[in-house]
Amino acid sequence: MHFRLSESVADTRARKPRLLFVVNADWFFVSHRLRLAKACQEAGYEVHVAGGRSDASLTIEAQGMAFHPLPIDRGGTNPLRDLNTLGEMISLFRRVEPDIVHLVTIKPNLYGGTAARLLGIPAVHAVSGMGYAFIGEAGAGRRLLRKSLLLAYRATFSRPACRVIFQNPTDRDQFVDARIVAREKVVLIPGSGVDVDRFSVQPLPDGPPVVLLPARLLRDKGVVEFVKAARRIRAQRPEVRMVLVGRVDEENPAGIPEAEVLRWVAEGVVEWWGPIAHEHMAATYAKAHLVVLPSYREGLPLALAEAQAVGRACITTDVPGCRDAVLPDRTAWLVAVRDSAALEAAIKSALTDHDNLVMRSACAADFARSRFAQEKVFELTLALYRQLGVNASA
Repeated sequence: MHFRLSESVADTRARKPRLLFVVNADWFFVSHRLRLAKACQEAGYEVHVAGGRSDASLTIEAQGMAFHPLPIDRGGTNPLRDLNTLGEMISLFRRVEPDIVHLVTIKPNLYGGTAARLLGIPAVHAVSGMGYAFIGEAGAGRRLLRKSLLLAYRATFSRPACRVIFQNPTDRDQFVDARIVAREKVVLIPGSGVDVDRFSVQPLPDGPPVVLLPARLLRDKGVVEFVKAARRIRAQRPEVRMVLVGRVDEENPAGIPEAEVLRWVAEGVVEWWGPIAHEHMAATYAKAHLVVLPSYREGLPLALAEAQAVGRACITTDVPGCRDAVLPDRTAWLVAVRDSAALEAAIKSALTDHDNLVMRSACAADFARSRFAQEKVFELTLALYRQLGVNASA
């Protein structure tokens, strides 16, 4: 265990082990890791969270967790800014003196991992997706970025006192086969887990069909393909409501400007219900007949897991992460990536064959409960902390 320099050994043994999550943004933590953090509290950990601050930090603090603002340039590649981020993390780790850190997404993994190595703190790394650099065609600049990131990952994962979580087997095998990380350090955990009591099965709604895309408004999420499909579908079936739910994220290189989204809305192609707080997403899925995520690549999308738990059949792309979150031909339709015509055809087919839609919706609920129940995710994660020598008892 990592001991605080300011405490005696007896005092350190008496206190709860200190767990620090580091994420890009507080709103992401609330939607994807808050329930895990609460389970860690209940297991006997003192939980701290660091990341970019917004109003979501108030939700974290309301759960009795300490929040530490940590500015991270999520979309930037400026080496001076990133060096400053590393310095900020080292300073934060020294102040908080965690017994273990849980690092989520690329920059927290790389810079937090370096800080943890320098200070001798065990680390759990969550590779929740491959990120912008690994999606799409690779020009010379992106190829160089990919190579640099993989080398940085190899250095970060080389230390004994770390474990690495992958959410789908393709990402895991890519890293293991390239010798970025040793297989014995790797665990496969299917996503962030779903509270199946809160995301309970709901009947399909009455009224005009609602087709919902729940995601940040990024090109990499297939938003443009969804809009193209929506334009053609609504020209033939204007009663179909094509809905975007998610936040604008212009810090991301793939972010779609809000002005462009508002033009689509003004044109009457799609509705935009805006960003919806995670605690209201179960009711949002319940308003839909069909949930669509035509993403280019994912870790394992929480939206698909939650939508299926509510009893919604899905359409998604045949890419790593997305195809791992569904049962093709039983709970979902798979379509080719970046193919708006294929997406259009799948949506039309789903809305036309009502009996098939009802059958897949029922299968989706059963599948989500057996595969994505959050208790299994919590159990596997706490086991990693124990593997690294950090245990707690409530």
